[in-house]
Amino acid sequence: MEARPGRNYTRIAIVVLLTLGCLYVLRPFLPAILFAAAVAISTWPLYLRLLRELRGQRTIAALTMTLTLTLLFIIPLSMVAYNLGDDVARGFGQLRVLVEHRELAPPAWIRDIPLVGGTLDTYLHDLIASREQMLALAQRMIEPARTWLVKGGIMLGTGVVQMSLAAFVSFFLYRDGNALLAVIAVTMRKVMGEGAESIQHTVSQTVRGVMYGLLGTALAQALVAAVGFAIAGVPAVPLLSVLVFLTSLIPLGPPLVWGGATVWLFAHGETGWAIFMAIWGTVLISGVDNVVRPMLISRGSSLPFLLTLLGVLGGVIAFGFVGMFIGPVLLAVGYSLMSEWTGTEDPIVKHDEGQGKELAK
Repeated sequence: MEARPGRNYTRIAIVVLLTLGCLYVLRPFLPAILFAAAVAISTWPLYLRLLRELRGQRTIAALTMTLTLTLLFIIPLSMVAYNLGDDVARGFGQLRVLVEHRELAPPAWIRDIPLVGGTLDTYLHDLIASREQMLALAQRMIEPARTWLVKGGIMLGTGVVQMSLAAFVSFFLYRDGNALLAVIAVTMRKVMGEGAESIQHTVSQTVRGVMYGLLGTALAQALVAAVGFAIAGVPAVPLLSVLVFLTSLIPLGPPLVWGGATVWLFAHGETGWAIFMAIWGTVLISGVDNVVRPMLISRGSSLPFLLTLLGVLGGVIAFGFVGMFIGPVLLAVGYSLMSEWTGTEDPIVKHDEGQGKELAK
């Protein structure tokens, strides 16, 4: 007996309503779930290898992967968020002491700036000599700076919470991943027909490639930057290293951080270390982006400049801290699927049949 059309429509309506209800319930946790899913997909081959080494002990393998995620991301981010308030308070205290004792002086190299050096140096000397002007400038600048720093601290704190929740979710994604993949495969075959396997492969390869390219490069640049900052004697090494990690997700972002450290060294008379920092940043920190990123991308996919920028900025606005990883991944997946459906050449997805078959297991 054939099902009546009215009954089919009722089933569809029930499924849609249940789906919307589930999404509404999970909405507060959606960023963490999406980030956990992206991490689990990108590290799934590593988990399968670890699972074989542990002779199929899924719980221990999942716990090992989760603890690794915690050590690499959550603990360093927590330390930076915890120390941010102390560093800011110490910096404002030192600035206030210098203002009260009038020990501030513009660095000598400002006078050597072409065209505007002399004017800028004269303005800074006049500003420092006038206590009233200094206080007026401080009143105009401190409140916006304090507001920005408070928002940055809240964002970091929220990121710690989101990543902690993502680590918790990722444990279950690893442990029950095979069963979940089987359910997803059956569901996609029923909904999309014969093209379901190709779409699943496209999504997994795109997510893996973007996470390799963005997250791997960011972590490598942060580690290299931390070594350089420590050697040059730059203060607040953990904070600056995290800033390098975050800004590396945006093209031409890290030079803003190590360039600022170079200027700080010049301003404090450390010319030799400033030159060292400039060379270290140009050759090693920024060089990582030119060496490591192509190596990682060759295993997965690349992402156009515009999609990367819009993905990072839009992801932060939509999902908060973890959105800087989720945004580029979602845009890359959408772009890859659109390219595949339209039959155009896809510059993002580079098929790797071996990894695709391993993921489908």
